[in-house]
Amino acid sequence: MNLSAEAHIGDTPLVALDRMFPPDIVPVFAKLEMLNIGGSVKDRTAHYMVSQAMAAGRLTPESHLVESSSGNLAIALAMIAQRFRIPFTAVVDPNLAPTNRRLIEAFGATIDLVRDKDEEGGYLHTRVRRVAELSRTIPGAVWLNQYANPDNWRAHYNGIGAEIVRDMPVEPTHVVAAVSTCGTLMGLARRLRERWPRITVVAVDLDGSVIFGAPGGRRDIPGIGASRVPEQLCLSEVDAVIYATDWESALGCRRLVETQGILAGGSSGTVVAAITKLIPQLDRGARIVTLLPDRGERYLDTVYDPAWPASERRVTKPFGASYRRLRSRPEAA
Repeated sequence: MNLSAEAHIGDTPLVALDRMFPPDIVPVFAKLEMLNIGGSVKDRTAHYMVSQAMAAGRLTPESHLVESSSGNLAIALAMIAQRFRIPFTAVVDPNLAPTNRRLIEAFGATIDLVRDKDEEGGYLHTRVRRVAELSRTIPGAVWLNQYANPDNWRAHYNGIGAEIVRDMPVEPTHVVAAVSTCGTLMGLARRLRERWPRITVVAVDLDGSVIFGAPGGRRDIPGIGASRVPEQLCLSEVDAVIYATDWESALGCRRLVETQGILAGGSSGTVVAAITKLIPQLDRGARIVTLLPDRGERYLDTVYDPAWPASERRVTKPFGASYRRLRSRPEAA
């Protein structure tokens, strides 16, 4: 038996969301990524990037990790860096959930908080510029760069993607996943298309994100969306994108608890909202696989607060205003 902490990253359960989405209409299966030891899908990303960097000699005990994160990757890196006694500085922004900040600090990492919004109205450009500055000034600094590092998507190609191929009881017609760095989506798309070439890849983005060319705007749920196009994204591999608002995401989280008894984070609610919009548009026989990225306890003061978001932010959008096709579906073989 492997008793190391790393043994508890991956092999998360695949469950049917059958109380929320009746399987006689469109069955939906979800990987419960909140059950990774650090509480999110980013455990996979962090562990794979760190292990590959250490194997290559790029990262050593004399290094100092520096990374930009909206929360979950910073928690995962802090956990892993502590295990290897490597100092770690997490560059974060004001959208970081208070609980996530406390978790990062509990693992011994240093918080570097940026406060200035970038030119797109978010914080990502600001965080990345700060990481670049710290990388020049901190002795032994190493930036693994989750936005451009191919080990990001490879972590999910070899992890979630391989596990879905192994565990799915039926062939999925659609994979639906939230985007931020786009590493998870790209890894999933590449692995699942090897097994099921005609699968439709649907990205889920937050209203206000610029990843797929929409105008930037205010976004309050961390861990989904971005104020720049990530280097990981290969647009030709994504069939469509569905947007949801902060309010729709909060409702999705609460509905997930009410129907399935699963307390998941804000981006999981965005995924639920997107799938709810998508299902009425699908043909009979469609089958969806997705993932729920992180735990909900970290968002009790925000997403699960009945007063959140403020009333003026409670916006819903119909499918037609939320859906964008990015490429034509492949012809039948």
